[in-house]
Amino acid sequence: MSLLVVGLSHRSAPVSVLERAALAPETQAKLLQDALAAEPATEAAVLATCNRIELYADVDKFHAGVAELSTLLAVHSGVGLEELTPYLYVHYEDRAVHHLFSVACGLDSMVVGEGQILGQIKDALALGQGLHTAGRMLNDLFQQALRVGKRAHSETGIDRAGQSLVTFGLEHLAAGAAVEEWASGKRALVIGAGSMSSLAATTLARAGVTELVIANRTLERAERLAATLDARSVRLAAGPDGEEAPAAGRADGTGPLARAVPIGRIAAELPRADLVVSCTGATGLVLTVEAIEGAVAVREAARPPSDDSRADGGRDGRVALLDLAMPRDIDAAAHRLEGVRLVDIETLAEASADAPMAADVDAVRAIVAAEVTAFGAAQRAAHITPTVVALRTMAADVVASEIARLDGRLPELDEKQRSEIAQTVRRVVDKLLHAPTVRVKELAGEPGGAGYADALRELFDLDPQAVAAVSRADTSAASGSAANSPAANSPVVNGPAANGSAVNRSANDRNRGRAS
Repeated sequence: MSLLVVGLSHRSAPVSVLERAALAPETQAKLLQDALAAEPATEAAVLATCNRIELYADVDKFHAGVAELSTLLAVHSGVGLEELTPYLYVHYEDRAVHHLFSVACGLDSMVVGEGQILGQIKDALALGQGLHTAGRMLNDLFQQALRVGKRAHSETGIDRAGQSLVTFGLEHLAAGAAVEEWASGKRALVIGAGSMSSLAATTLARAGVTELVIANRTLERAERLAATLDARSVRLAAGPDGEEAPAAGRADGTGPLARAVPIGRIAAELPRADLVVSCTGATGLVLTVEAIEGAVAVREAARPPSDDSRADGGRDGRVALLDLAMPRDIDAAAHRLEGVRLVDIETLAEASADAPMAADVDAVRAIVAAEVTAFGAAQRAAHITPTVVALRTMAADVVASEIARLDGRLPELDEKQRSEIAQTVRRVVDKLLHAPTVRVKELAGEPGGAGYADALRELFDLDPQAVAAVSRADTSAASGSAANSPAANSPVVNGPAANGSAVNRSANDRNRGRAS
């Protein structure tokens, strides 16, 4: 089996294609189930963010695997295969490992060095574990990717190069000014209460906004988020005439007032907001151009005619919109409205292409290269382990068979003598097997070492079914542990082309054949 990844990202596809190909959570689950049902794949995991959609699988046939995974991505994304194929990339074996490790370190992110991707990789692994589509290989791969990403952030200065997509977007809205200075005194509306929206709310609170409204379909989640901002969380109560009662500020008079409202109250909150950040999982628009235009009209009507300054606590008449959702939450036509500044994923993708790379990126690349080598060696060494186990099991069976035959020939031996003879024979066998089995594991861990398992099976006439039985038992144990853990139009291919108990019963059968 070999690791294969097929996907598309902001580096290979325009935002318009990424937007259409975005996968809802329930679609991701169905994609994984269908991938596992496909003949070439035995394991599958999907990494879906606002900037990438990647399907990882353990496959036994390279070309069939590429064709099947590409088709599955097209079917579940709703983008035709012919249209999607030119934007797909393929990584295989070590190149696939290198790709995921680079992604985990933030090297492949729109904002180089950002750390949010680690949480997204963790979520992808949790989904695969929950659906039992991630087996031993993908569990090992994704868990090691998380460790590599954390190592890169702790051992290098990649954090200085990276920033969150939220901060990157706010800096563009601030147009050269410091985010804290630009945001100070503003009223902010955050739509959504997921990880990205939570980061946006926290960032805005630290930047000095005076009021922070969090709108979400599930009001309780919005309330919990508001409560974490060290502000007084207020749930507005509707009066008898349908209007909401005004909320009081924080008791200590510091920090922003955080309020939670249901998503249906967005239209009422929009005219009050100087800044809107939206990142939901909605499949349609959350803010239409008509709603934004109406809110701008209300704001303009409420402003004194001579008020064109920032005298009102840092506020001006303009509305800043930051859309971090994929597919988009805010109508792209809003950028044509006077008094509105819209920054979305497409804007950030264009800006990130010109972003300077930090010197620490080279250090992270060196870490990735070393970790890929180590991971490959460990996987190759693990590949031969079932063969070594089968060999030792066969040797133990041979010893047991010979001791039993000795008992029949020398029945006068007492228990102490029998035990001493048995221990002596076992020690001889263990010493004979120790050096070759240790050495074969070392050789198997080197590039091109996969053939040593085959050589061992041939040399000792091991039953392939016995080796397979060990592998199945090992995989089942690993899967059970993972489930309980916390935790022309062809795509361009990176990596080489395709390469090339039952144990006891089979070993005893051979032993009887040799003895007869």
